[in-house]
Amino acid sequence: MTKILITAAGSYGDIAPYTGLGARLRTAGHEVALATHDSYASLVRAAGLEFRRLPADPRTRHAATADTTDAGDTRDTAEPDRPSGPSGNRDLMRQAAAFIKELGGGLTDAAREDTGLLLLSATTAPLGHHLAEARGIPFLDLPLVPGAPTGDFAPVVSGGRSLGRWGNRAAGRLSLRIIDRLYTDAARELRTRLGLPPATPRTVRRRAEAAGRPVLHGFSEVLVPRPTDWRPGLDVVGNWWPWHAPDAQLPPVVEDFLAAGPPPVFLGFGSMAGGEGERLSTLVAAALRRAKLRGILQSGWAGLSAGHTSADADLLTIGEVPHALLFPRMAAVVHHCGAGTAAAGVRAGVPTVPVPVTADQPFWAARLASLGVATAPIPFKELSGDRAVARLSHALTQATAAPARRDHARTAAHRLTAEDGAAKVLKAVTRLTETEHPAN
Repeated sequence: MTKILITAAGSYGDIAPYTGLGARLRTAGHEVALATHDSYASLVRAAGLEFRRLPADPRTRHAATADTTDAGDTRDTAEPDRPSGPSGNRDLMRQAAAFIKELGGGLTDAAREDTGLLLLSATTAPLGHHLAEARGIPFLDLPLVPGAPTGDFAPVVSGGRSLGRWGNRAAGRLSLRIIDRLYTDAARELRTRLGLPPATPRTVRRRAEAAGRPVLHGFSEVLVPRPTDWRPGLDVVGNWWPWHAPDAQLPPVVEDFLAAGPPPVFLGFGSMAGGEGERLSTLVAAALRRAKLRGILQSGWAGLSAGHTSADADLLTIGEVPHALLFPRMAAVVHHCGAGTAAAGVRAGVPTVPVPVTADQPFWAARLASLGVATAPIPFKELSGDRAVARLSHALTQATAAPARRDHARTAAHRLTAEDGAAKVLKAVTRLTETEHPAN
């Protein structure tokens, strides 16, 4: 038995997959704690894991800076408001660096003296490496998105467009240097606090690369085949799914709605589009009516609600409901294409209408479309203007009325559900702990 500390920071989609993974490790006999933000304490404890607090909660910051309703599910990566132009980009970098700097001290506090293994998300890994060095703790990086440079595709935050093999690799290296810059101040403070000699994030990263440290990526090769030019040790193992109780069921109001008519369409934007609930609710209700479809609106940070529209028996508003239970009952799903939500739609075997907002979402939207399980993406910024209702309605009709797309979705779901990403992490954990702490 090993005392394992998982660290993850961000919004729901950055945290939830590690609850299912942690529960699997706990079932195998390990003692597992998950360090994350206060907003997810109940989620962590419900999975049977020990909760340890990390500061810089994006949900709290979002509530303080945006006018949103208090509802439901925040599914994927939280992003600050993105002002345009060079000054806006500088502001965004400053916000991200401040978030990371606040995380550093909290990460140190979360790791107790008896910690036998660190499992690190992409956000916490550049800080966790310093902690592991100072305390001699074995660690394993467990990112949810591809991060290492490759010629196969451009960095996931670059919008999903290939720059050619040379350009993709160059852009990937540049992306890593930008990340190193974001962590520079936090790393300097953390190494001082831990009594370590000075070393830049780039130096520490390159040490790990040179040592061939294993990195297990928590997504499926159904969506992203392992890049052909990655070094040995960079593995794609399959998704880790958010934990939910084995006997969990959909709320009665949802079951009643499902029984009252044909399968509806799910619409939600997770932690995106804060404060745009009234506009988006009106738009999606009009698009559903034009396509002659029923809909379930998940509130999220946008605050979607059927209450923003005229009374409509074909619309239902919900809060947090496990996608694993809800999505298979849908005719199609409309969402922002965060990594976890995109994979959940594929696993459910239903078509997707991708509406990517920012960050890695255009990448996943393009992957879904290329797989044949989704319509052409509708960038979120295009969900405005006179043609927005017509465009969304047309996509909904394409998603629900094309048998070939549903067949592709079912085929992809069959492949994805055959994977067991958590089992591969458990195997790696066993191998790592036996290597670092061999039996006497």
